[in-house]
Amino acid sequence: MAVSDRGAGRLYTTRLYVFSGADLVAPELPEGLKPDKLLEGAERKDLPAEFSGAEYVEIPGIDETGPIGFLTLAKDFPLPRGWEKIPIRKCLPPMIAGERSGPANRLLRACHIMQWRRDSAFCGSCGGPNGDHPGELARQCPSCGRLEFPRISPAIIILIINEKGQALLAHNRNFVPGIYSLIAGFNEAGEDLESTIVREVREEVNIEVDNIRYIASQPWPFPNSLMLGFTARYKSGTLTPDGKEIEDAKWFNRNELPDLPGNGSVSRYLINLWLEGKL
Repeated sequence: MAVSDRGAGRLYTTRLYVFSGADLVAPELPEGLKPDKLLEGAERKDLPAEFSGAEYVEIPGIDETGPIGFLTLAKDFPLPRGWEKIPIRKCLPPMIAGERSGPANRLLRACHIMQWRRDSAFCGSCGGPNGDHPGELARQCPSCGRLEFPRISPAIIILIINEKGQALLAHNRNFVPGIYSLIAGFNEAGEDLESTIVREVREEVNIEVDNIRYIASQPWPFPNSLMLGFTARYKSGTLTPDGKEIEDAKWFNRNELPDLPGNGSVSRYLINLWLEGKL
């Protein structure tokens, strides 16, 4: 991994991403232009002088697709005229299962590593300032030598279908009002993914499922997840939201749907497969 000195002007990639918090910083889009046009980043030559003091980081791509460069601005950094912050979720095109090295995945990889570097500024063993390992995508403490690699937290997301062919959609209290999506949750230490699904479904909506089947996965760096998408069949129980995470949950037909998550997410990918009659 190559990391430049702040403001030193060392040049690597000709296109790069600029982040502020979990947002992508980009030139303001002309009216009608979709945010997915930003997936390949900004041209280095177009960056304003105000960004020159930001740390530049370059990481290897996956499958020899070439390096990925990014700048990280403070969350409250005042943007110059003509630049704006865009939530990364809004930049993502419809998900394509198995696409491992496209522009969307490069953006998600850069976002994940950017946040991990921010959160790993100090050694988790001795508390000293962390450095970068010269030959690997890792942090290494110069005091005690501890190595830290990017953290990835596996999480399941599950499309549940009942005997009528209806899909279970739920509104989480953290969602935008009116949006319904799928039941999801983090895998616990010592737990296989199938057990995670059974537990999360039982805890959040009080029903039992079976016929669990894996469908697709998606990197989801908000902040460090790998989403693993499954389907399952309703087995038994009375649908009852837990009232803590899930405020409402219902069975929906294909022709009567609430507002759904964006097309860039694996949740919408699973829902679309169901809508197309493929699940």
